[in-house]
Amino acid sequence: MTQRLNFYGIDAKAFDPLMAIEATIKTGTLEHSLLELVKIRASQINGCANCLHMHTSDARKAGETEARIYLLDAWRESNLYSDRERAALTWTEALTKVTQGHASDADFAVARAAFTDQELIHLTLAITNINAWNRIAIGFRAEHPHDKLRAAA
Repeated sequence: MTQRLNFYGIDAKAFDPLMAIEATIKTGTLEHSLLELVKIRASQINGCANCLHMHTSDARKAGETEARIYLLDAWRESNLYSDRERAALTWTEALTKVTQGHASDADFAVARAAFTDQELIHLTLAITNINAWNRIAIGFRAEHPHDKLRAAA
């Protein structure tokens, strides 16, 4: 696919609010590994190749295992994820698939039981932010590095 628009190159400043949200999230107590899993899972659901490439690479650099990355799409069927990660993934799916239930009370209860109020706010911001980035990257067909390498070959 051909990139439609180099959105970041044209107006990087327009994305300052999204970057500020990311900076706020980093000031909290949520684990980096948990945040990467959330970003990968939302990007899987949304089908964002650019964000999947970025966040699987970031997760690997931070020490995430290949097995946990590969099985993330089927996290419910695997024992590789902690209860806290499962709660985060439940909330991620609820907020990413809003047309399928509008974040049910049951899903909120799972997340609420695993996170402090501030962590739940930061987790919700992280999920919202990756969904925004997914939509931007998909809308403008952001090329991930493998697409660029293939085009150059």
